[in-house]
Amino acid sequence: MTDITRRGLLGAGAALATLPFPAFAQAVEGINAVAKTKGMRFGSCFAWGPPGADRGSFANPKYAELLKRDCGILVPENEFKWQAIRPDAKTFNLDHFSDMLDYAEANGMAMRGHTLLWHKTQYFPKWLNEHDFGASPVKEAEKILGQHIRTLCKLYGSRIVSFDVVNETVEEGTGALRTSSLSKAFGGTEAMLDFAYHTARAHAPGVELVYNDYMSWEPGNDGHRLGVLKLLEGFRKRGIPCDTLGVQSHIGLTGDGTVGALVNRQEKPWRTFLDSATQMGYKLAVTEFDVDDHLLPTDAKLRDGIVANYAAAYLEIMFSYQQLRDVLAWGMCDRFTWLNGFKPRKDKTLQRATPYNDQYQSKALHGVIRDAFAGAAAR
Repeated sequence: MTDITRRGLLGAGAALATLPFPAFAQAVEGINAVAKTKGMRFGSCFAWGPPGADRGSFANPKYAELLKRDCGILVPENEFKWQAIRPDAKTFNLDHFSDMLDYAEANGMAMRGHTLLWHKTQYFPKWLNEHDFGASPVKEAEKILGQHIRTLCKLYGSRIVSFDVVNETVEEGTGALRTSSLSKAFGGTEAMLDFAYHTARAHAPGVELVYNDYMSWEPGNDGHRLGVLKLLEGFRKRGIPCDTLGVQSHIGLTGDGTVGALVNRQEKPWRTFLDSATQMGYKLAVTEFDVDDHLLPTDAKLRDGIVANYAAAYLEIMFSYQQLRDVLAWGMCDRFTWLNGFKPRKDKTLQRATPYNDQYQSKALHGVIRDAFAGAAAR
């Protein structure tokens, strides 16, 4: 299986359909067991659900088995976001998240906190978008955001290992910083971001603080990446306590060209971006890994091979950075991937974006991820 990650193969220009698909078998050790030998961790997002619910939840016994087999770190898919836990300006509803954290700890898994602030207005609760910040907007904005971050950091700062303090504040198209009712009340987005990180550090001093964003390595996202680098550079100049760049890694294939040609075109600018971030002193985390296949052929075996080959090339690049320790899939099972709703396939089949198929059976992608850890240098 390791042959698929070699530069020579990917540079050969073989058509997608003729690349040698990786063989796979049910491994004796789970992915995180292999990652642990290299000083790394593998994990996944997961959800809350009532017992027996057909969801990507710890309460679904089949999905829970995948988590226990392969994961050493977990992250709530939605249950830590403002929409889930802040029904109004005065209330916190943390019951579901608390159940998830208890599950992680009971099974010896670390937990990430995603996210203290998702700075996209479409994902703000309605009350926050419509909030009247009054005659002293800065004071009111600091009260609302400060209460949110202080509460979560005080409650969970000793139980969560990493907070995505801010998620997606850079516009994909322009590279500019997003604005919102909250950032305008602060007098600007930078002032809001600085306040968020300083507050998180003050109340969770031992926790990794992350800036998390999409920044796709595919062509056409240069402006987004430049905007993220500008943000990170500004953090360093202003002494903002951000430790790590969270690289979401929702990668995807168009279905035309070759894997080799795609990787050859994308690798240099992507490495330039990662080099720039790490040279500023930032660590890296792969926070939301999956492979969008909505434009690939219907045939499952063909699709799985293409996805696995592409993922192998991407992970080889990411794992070459010693600053990378944690790698999390955005879901373990095709049955529950968010991509089925976000980018549905025209043939009505499920996306095959995750390590396990819709019947909870491991696929080539599972083996590729495991092999990436096996071949990685120790951290």
